[in-house]
Amino acid sequence: MIQDTPLLKSGVSERIWNLQNTNPEAFKREVKAFFALGYPGWTVVRAKHPHIYLRDDRNKLRG
Repeated sequence: MIQDTPLLKSGVSERIWNLQNTNPEAFKREVKAFFALGYPGWTVVRAKHPHIYLRDDRNKLRG
């Protein structure tokens, strides 16, 4: 949890993880794009191999 908010633990392919060491900016872009498609309204808050942690921000989008 970060600031008492439960997080979803998910993952991405090794192809994306490999970018973390070779091109960190591309890694961030790929991770954000990946989860924007599958988990709209969720925000990536942490990446620690092999997990990506997401926060549910869907209520913030609804107002």
